[in-house]
Amino acid sequence: GKGRNVWYCIGYTLACADSDVVALHDCDITTYRKEMLARLVYPVVNPNFSYQFCKGYYPRIAEGKLNGRVTRLLVTPLLKALQKTFGHSDYVEYLQGFRYPLAGEFAMRTSILPGMRIPSDWGLEIGTLSEAWRNLGRHAVCQVDIADSYDHKHQPLSEDDAARGLSRMSTDIAKALFRKLATEGKVLSNEHFRTLKATYYRIALDLIEMYYNDAVMNGLTLDRHKEEKAVELFAANIVEAGTTFLENPMETPFIPNWSRVQSAFPDAMREIRNAVEADLA
Repeated sequence: GKGRNVWYCIGYTLACADSDVVALHDCDITTYRKEMLARLVYPVVNPNFSYQFCKGYYPRIAEGKLNGRVTRLLVTPLLKALQKTFGHSDYVEYLQGFRYPLAGEFAMRTSILPGMRIPSDWGLEIGTLSEAWRNLGRHAVCQVDIADSYDHKHQPLSEDDAARGLSRMSTDIAKALFRKLATEGKVLSNEHFRTLKATYYRIALDLIEMYYNDAVMNGLTLDRHKEEKAVELFAANIVEAGTTFLENPMETPFIPNWSRVQSAFPDAMREIRNAVEADLA
């Protein structure tokens, strides 16, 4: 999966020991320009800045449409609903501060990589933000506008297959949030998840009205029917994610960090480097 690939790449980067900064970005960007990478890494490579983690953001508008469905219709209303249902959370407030929390573009100082736990599922983006919160704190984290326009290949909603597309993505993201809230001391139950679903649904519908108005004012199109269908699916998946979380409290979605790997297998870095060199020979 995506998270496992990132984990392997981080391991190889650490094995090479020749980089101060590592950057990640999606490989399906259709509007990619080299300036995006320069903007993304600048805050962490500038020696006068103290940032160790940088998240990218950009407008999700393409072909006259408002995109970014999972952020707009799931993450934004869900974070609002979590604050309303469970009370104030510094962690949730931290996530709300990101303009595009699901952006696949982020850069880090390599010094923080050994302690970073990487999720193996679609919760990668939320998971890395959570790790930055846990390991670094707000003072070392920033976000930067990396593009005036951005588009990539779009995932299907996948209403009929919960293991694919935005359906699976929404479930994994919700589980990632629930797991983190549990580590923050929040008590989660079936009753909480039913209340959360209702709260989320109302907030999401209100946001659709706002998104529609924004689209009209800016000469864009927005299909209210498709938007509400997505919200209905995401609402159901919030409950499903909650049920899965409660039924599998010992689930460990994070791949062991590289500090642990090196402790268990002292020769791992040398073997990884040698394996890649052999492949490239």
